[in-house]
Amino acid sequence: MTCESSSAGTTAEATPSLTATTPWRSYGGRRRSTRTARVRVSAVVAGATVLAVLLVPPLVQLDQQAVDLSAELLPPSWAHPFGTDDVGRDLLLRCVYGLRVSLTVGLVAALTAAVLGIAVGATAGALGGWADRAMMRAVDTISSVPHLLLGVFIVAMFRPGVWPVVVSVGLTHWVSTARIVRAEVLSLRSRPYIDAAISGGASRRRIAVRHLIPAVLPQAGLAATLMVPHAMWHESALSFLGLGLPAHLASLGNLIQAARGSLLAGQWWPTLFPGLLIIVPTLAVAGLAGAWRERINPRRRSELVL
Repeated sequence: MTCESSSAGTTAEATPSLTATTPWRSYGGRRRSTRTARVRVSAVVAGATVLAVLLVPPLVQLDQQAVDLSAELLPPSWAHPFGTDDVGRDLLLRCVYGLRVSLTVGLVAALTAAVLGIAVGATAGALGGWADRAMMRAVDTISSVPHLLLGVFIVAMFRPGVWPVVVSVGLTHWVSTARIVRAEVLSLRSRPYIDAAISGGASRRRIAVRHLIPAVLPQAGLAATLMVPHAMWHESALSFLGLGLPAHLASLGNLIQAARGSLLAGQWWPTLFPGLLIIVPTLAVAGLAGAWRERINPRRRSELVL
C-alpha cells in the first residue's frame, strides 16, 4: 500500500514538471516556425523583385515614356494595375523601371562602401597602434556628419546622374562596415593560429590577406547586404530633393517627387505604389539578413530559440 502511494505521488510529482516544460518547448517551436515562415516570405519577395527587375523590361515591349494624355491619372484597374500618372504613362511599368534603376544604384553603392570599409577596417585592425587610432579618428569624424547632409554636399558638386549618387552613397556609408571589420580583426588577432603564423615569420600583409580578410567576409557581406536598401532610401531621398538622378530617368525617388501635386489633388496611387516598392524590398532584405546573422552567429541563434 505504501509502495503504491509513493509511486502515485511520484507520478503526480512528475506530471506537473512535464506539463511545465511543454509550453516552453512549444513556444520555442512556434518561434522557430515563425522565423522560418518569415525567411521564406522574405525570400519569395526578394526573388519576385529580382525577377521583375530582370524580366519585365525585356519581355514587355512597351515604352515606359509613352505619353497618353487621354488616360491621365486613371485609378488602378485591370488595364493599369497601378493606375497612370499625370501624363497617362502606365505606373506599373514606370515603377518596375524605377525599381531597376534604384536597385542598381543601391547594389553598386553598397559594393563600393563594402570595399572601402573592408580595406580601412582590415588595415586598421591589422596594423594597430597609432595607425589604428588615426584611422578610427577619421572614421569618427566622418560619422559625426549626417549621411544625408554629406551626400547632398557631394552630389551638389556634380550634375544630376547615376554616378554622383553612387559616389555619394559609397563615400558616406563605409564607416559602419569599417568598424565591424576592425572589431572582427581585433578579435581574430588573439587566436592561436594567428600567433603561430606570426611566429612562423609571416608578414602582416600575408596574415591579413590569407587569414583575417577571409574570416571577416561573412560579417562584411551581411553589412553590405543591409546597406543595399539603405542606399536605395538615400537615392530616393536625393532624387526627391532634386539632387539625385535626372528628372527624366525613372527612379522611385523621381516618381514620388513627380507625384506630389497629384497627392495634394486626391490621387493617391502615383505616390503609394513607388513608396511600397521602396518599403517592401527593404523588409524582405531585413528578413533575409536576420536569418544570415543567426547562421553566422550560432550563439545568438541558440538564445533566440530559447
